[in-house]
Amino acid sequence: MPRALIVDDSRATRSALRRILSSLGIDCVEAEHGQHALAELEANQGDFAFVLVDWNMPIMDGFHLIKAIRAERQYASLPIVMVSAEIDQRQIARALMAGADEYIMKPFDRDILLDKLSALGLAEVG
Repeated sequence: MPRALIVDDSRATRSALRRILSSLGIDCVEAEHGQHALAELEANQGDFAFVLVDWNMPIMDGFHLIKAIRAERQYASLPIVMVSAEIDQRQIARALMAGADEYIMKPFDRDILLDKLSALGLAEVG
């Protein structure tokens, strides 16, 4: 069963993402901020199909998390999707240049998430 790492300081957002992904047969691990996410990556030996990352979080934000993930060679090909309320086009461009593979603006729905995952070859949706 594929696994996803969901990184967001909002419990409600993590729950919504988990619900959608679980319906696709994807197991989920949650983290409240970037440092927690890095610990989960290490603890799980990078055993994730992809990571969903919020931008605005305490301790370590999503932008710095993406940079930290991309700095590690073993995660070079790990797909990262930023899921954020940040709508400034310059910030979105920064996230993509830092290494995010896709960007989803909050609020999102199931179809938007599935479209992005399908575009990355991460979910067979029908």
